[in-house]
Amino acid sequence: MRYVLAIDEGTTGATCLMIGEDGRVAGRGYREIPQYFPEAGHVEHDALEILACVQGAAHDAIDGARARPDVIGITNQRETIVVWNRSTGDPIHRAIVWQDRRTAGECARLKTDGAEEMVRERSGLLLDPYFSATKIAWILDNVAGARASAERGELACGTIDSFLLWRLTGGAVHATDITNASRTSLFDIRQQCWDAELCRLFRVPGRRSAASITRPERGRGRLPPRRASAGCDRRSAATRDSVTGRCRRPQR
Repeated sequence: MRYVLAIDEGTTGATCLMIGEDGRVAGRGYREIPQYFPEAGHVEHDALEILACVQGAAHDAIDGARARPDVIGITNQRETIVVWNRSTGDPIHRAIVWQDRRTAGECARLKTDGAEEMVRERSGLLLDPYFSATKIAWILDNVAGARASAERGELACGTIDSFLLWRLTGGAVHATDITNASRTSLFDIRQQCWDAELCRLFRVPGRRSAASITRPERGRGRLPPRRASAGCDRRSAATRDSVTGRCRRPQR
């Protein structure tokens, strides 16, 4: 019997299921994710706590199934953003959650400047702090030295799936899928790539910080060997050891 480890990383908790080829749940685990509200309108998560919750829930699910996963799938809270150090894999600030409204003023300024039509045309999204782009810029502007580090290529950023993939593969994979990328306001939904003009508008260093895009693949009715996903399948070196906590040091 081969198994999928399904990771559902939500806003309030992480649920993991081990599902066999017969469609039955063979093991499950759950961890509640702590919430932080540093001031009115601000909502944050600790990305390392999210990682620990996912690892703990995955450990319980794998132990319950008494088997190792052949496939790992990730679904996640979409617009929540993390910025982390490429050398250490550690976040430079708490993750800013999709509910957070701290960048409402910046979005209003961009609307006044007439940027919303271009943003909507390329990304399909309105200018709103719900989406990731202004959250990334806020972190780079408010953490000492962060913007300069990002320009030097020392930082990575991404939605929660991207951070989990980075940590679970020891820094070998910095990737996301189209469904997550399309919620950042930095992704051209027609060309299906990161958009340089949107990155300039939101003051987000593009090529050096952005995750690569993995496109969905058509399934063939069988489980592929050792593959992880975040909204779609992707290749990964993730193993039970990395999922349950023994992560390799991220590569430079």
